[in-house]
Amino acid sequence: MSRRALERALCLALLSAAGLALVACAGGPAASSASAPSSSPALLAPPPSLLVQGAPPVPAALAAQIERYTEFRGKSFVDWHPTEVQMLVSQRPQGGSVSQLHRLAGPLQNAQPLTQDAEPVSMARFEPVLGRYMVLAKGQGGNEAAQLYRLDVGSRQLTLLTPPNERHALWGWLPDGSRILVASVPLDRTAEGGSRAEISTTVWLTDPLQPGSRQVVATLPGGGWFGGRISPDGRRLVMTQYRSAEDSRIWLVDMATGQRQPLVPAAGDDTRAAHLAEGFSPDGKALWFRSNAQGEFLEAQRLDLATGQRQRLTAHIPWDVTDMAIGPDGRQVALRVNVDGRQTLRLLDANTGAEQPASPALSGLAGSITQMAFHRSGQWLALGVNGAQSPNQIHVLDLRSGQGRPWSAASMPPGVRAPFPEQQIIRWPSFDGRMISGLLSLPASSHRGPRPVLIDIHGGPESQATVGFQGRWNYLLQELGVAVIRPNVRGSTGYGKTFLSLDNGFRREDAVKDIGALLDWIATQPGLDARRVVVAGGSYGGYMSLAVSVHYPQRIAGGISSVGISHFLSFLRNTESYRRDLRRAEYGDERDPAMRAFLDRISPLSQVNRIRQPMLVMQGRNDPRVPYTEAEQIVAQLRAQGTPVWYLLAANEGHGFARKENADHAFSTQVLFLQQVMGLPAPAP
Repeated sequence: MSRRALERALCLALLSAAGLALVACAGGPAASSASAPSSSPALLAPPPSLLVQGAPPVPAALAAQIERYTEFRGKSFVDWHPTEVQMLVSQRPQGGSVSQLHRLAGPLQNAQPLTQDAEPVSMARFEPVLGRYMVLAKGQGGNEAAQLYRLDVGSRQLTLLTPPNERHALWGWLPDGSRILVASVPLDRTAEGGSRAEISTTVWLTDPLQPGSRQVVATLPGGGWFGGRISPDGRRLVMTQYRSAEDSRIWLVDMATGQRQPLVPAAGDDTRAAHLAEGFSPDGKALWFRSNAQGEFLEAQRLDLATGQRQRLTAHIPWDVTDMAIGPDGRQVALRVNVDGRQTLRLLDANTGAEQPASPALSGLAGSITQMAFHRSGQWLALGVNGAQSPNQIHVLDLRSGQGRPWSAASMPPGVRAPFPEQQIIRWPSFDGRMISGLLSLPASSHRGPRPVLIDIHGGPESQATVGFQGRWNYLLQELGVAVIRPNVRGSTGYGKTFLSLDNGFRREDAVKDIGALLDWIATQPGLDARRVVVAGGSYGGYMSLAVSVHYPQRIAGGISSVGISHFLSFLRNTESYRRDLRRAEYGDERDPAMRAFLDRISPLSQVNRIRQPMLVMQGRNDPRVPYTEAEQIVAQLRAQGTPVWYLLAANEGHGFARKENADHAFSTQVLFLQQVMGLPAPAP
């Protein structure tokens, strides 16, 4: 059978499984679903900016079934107002495409919209004295080239504050609220030839009320600088220099002269470890930071700036401290601790380091703590909470009374089958005897027999699959009866610095073998169907999906790669220059001949002839991390060798699909793909 005939047969089979009349299917690999008659009531046209090649059109009846699982709307905490007990939150408006800023004036009140932009807006900071206006960040079309704007609360007017030929990050405000501190890096589109051999980061101050002003504080080598924190007297700045997930350092900068000095580790100390600045104590005499220099896990530590003495505060906790918030009165420090994939809250006495008893209000919060921020008064602590039953919502803990109140509540769309499955931890031995873990979600018991499995691999690789809301995946669990496994292969965070380094450089494919061992484990589970496994992932997880498709083609039914790396050498050549050295630290330096040969050999594009099962590839045209050419080249090779491949390219997206209309259509296409390769019946209407 020819490739064109095979693709047409797949299309017809899908429409038949959906219970629809057999209409015209895309004839060739370059055909778009937009070519289907737009007047047909049986088909759903893709959004105008989404190019669909090789995939069948989405039946409107299927999209209608899925729709109720796309209407979950959570709220994320953004900032406290400096003088009022109210906050900024980010949420997607009802019927909207992307997240926008809203004001939440009190518990369970209606959030009042502040922005109505075509681009997502999820980061902003109030002017810290009176809250008269705020500074927000937004990019364009997913390009991550963030620009800063002043938003006047009364008029809702936006004023550009930054030069658009750079990428900017808001590091904070001077204590008197007069100026903001900004870190900027140049973009490749401004370089001769579209790439840069050297990158520098410029740190500067500007008055948001006088956008033309710009005072350079320091020029720093490289692009890995982040997390700037200004001292309470406004005279000093600490920041983290990120060189890799296993090597970062904290520097102290004199705001007046721009002179910098190493702080942690101190000058002359070549300790290779993670050191991450969190902020000054309110009196400016100490620095709070996280470090794994003395052990496997990131610990909360405090540095006396006068004596250089370091105090380890959480050495007794055998898990990473993933975040810290310092109380404005200096009495308490809040920690997020990652306990086997679940983010938990701990409160410390800032003076003694003693852990305080957990508030009873926390016992009723199911899921992970995703955010935390003290109100300026020190009385309230805002918490983001994300669990299996609800997208992210905001709770506020009264630190004086110990009582907690929800400030937002999730509304369940009508027609969904709740409650949703809770995630359980599974473990399996890999090729070298090391135990690997992951999160398993099993479908409702109403689905009979061994269940097909979707293996969803996280990106990073310095990241982790954690307990939380699964959004659209709940449709697979509840309606299609597909089990979902989210593995944490070697190289994932959360399990110590040794585990984090096990996939570096020449050990890259050991992580792929962890998925091979997971396939072995699935075959031993009576409730899972090892003949119907699809592997999926985004970013580095997209690479993993392609690599698993190369190494285990007979053991999976198909693969899904979203914004995935297909060839490490082209990826390192074309990723934005400010990221290149950071990625070399993880994947290997291609300028070394031996590493270059290795990266070329293990890249999925170099072994594409081994991929024979159907593939779905999705990509954003404006992706600065994994350029769209990574998708284009693997799709072209799959087509050339006759491997069935569906391709989605969004012209207005970057590293993933942020716009609801694109994400919805992409998910419907994934459902069609899974129905076909797993042999799933259409769900009942």
